[in-house]
Amino acid sequence: MTLQSILSSTVVREPITKGWSSDKKYKIITADGTPYLLRISAAETYDAKKTEFEMMQKTAEKGIPMCTPIAFGLTDEGICSVQKWIDGVDLDTVLPTMPKEEQYRLGYDAGVYLAKIHTIPAPDGIEEWEAHFNRKIDRKLRNYADCPLKYEDGDAFVDYLSSHRHLLCDRVQTFHHGDYHTGNMMLDSDRNLVIIDFNRADFGDPWEEFNRIVWCVQLSPAFASGMVDGYFADDVPMTFWELLALYICSNTLSSLPWAIPFGEEEIQTMRHQAAEVLSWYDNMRRVIPTWYHSGTAERKDSE
Repeated sequence: MTLQSILSSTVVREPITKGWSSDKKYKIITADGTPYLLRISAAETYDAKKTEFEMMQKTAEKGIPMCTPIAFGLTDEGICSVQKWIDGVDLDTVLPTMPKEEQYRLGYDAGVYLAKIHTIPAPDGIEEWEAHFNRKIDRKLRNYADCPLKYEDGDAFVDYLSSHRHLLCDRVQTFHHGDYHTGNMMLDSDRNLVIIDFNRADFGDPWEEFNRIVWCVQLSPAFASGMVDGYFADDVPMTFWELLALYICSNTLSSLPWAIPFGEEEIQTMRHQAAEVLSWYDNMRRVIPTWYHSGTAERKDSE
């Protein structure tokens, strides 16, 4: 269906307020009873939103269960993107209530899907990852040094970043979902995992995409472990763990300066998260975090 035919036949339009995106979001239902997700973005973001829509199309072609893109175009309201409506529940709300084996299985599926997303290459001519990310590290180190607040044992993050930059050399770059964690996943009516919200999509080192795994761990270490195992088909290289620690250090270090404008509650949230990260990594003296437990042995025992 075309964008115009969907919009002209819309009979129900319900606003959706959940999420951090600046897009306006609606559940719409057309005259034939078909539900869709409608996202409306500012007109000046046309080029970025068009690229996002096209990359979602490429992702859907990989067979990934997701908010499939249906139609796109510019209207009087702004840039409209219509996607498949997912009947289901937010994964965040139900995952902690599930048996650990089911949490691990869903994480494994999430890892398999992410590996498929990362088969989509970055465009030619993109800046080398080492230069790009080193600039980001430099900025985060400066911001943390200038920050009036500091983490307890925060120097462990600084030292790890400074001593592991060489890992960024010659990293391949691919398409990124951009915000891959349980908050952007759903369970459909058949209890299968569905990936949503590609509005932060970008390109980079595929392993950097795991930098949001901290949020998954806090909800379900079993899910996070499954996601790593599924991505690597149960053969996780040590270099991955070393790079993951670098990316988590980078994110954590910048979170404290980021939190200050939002007040004491956000500051304490980031302090708590940093303390958790340091406990997982023994103050950055280990590279495989304590939350990781491979499910390979358990699956072999059950076969």
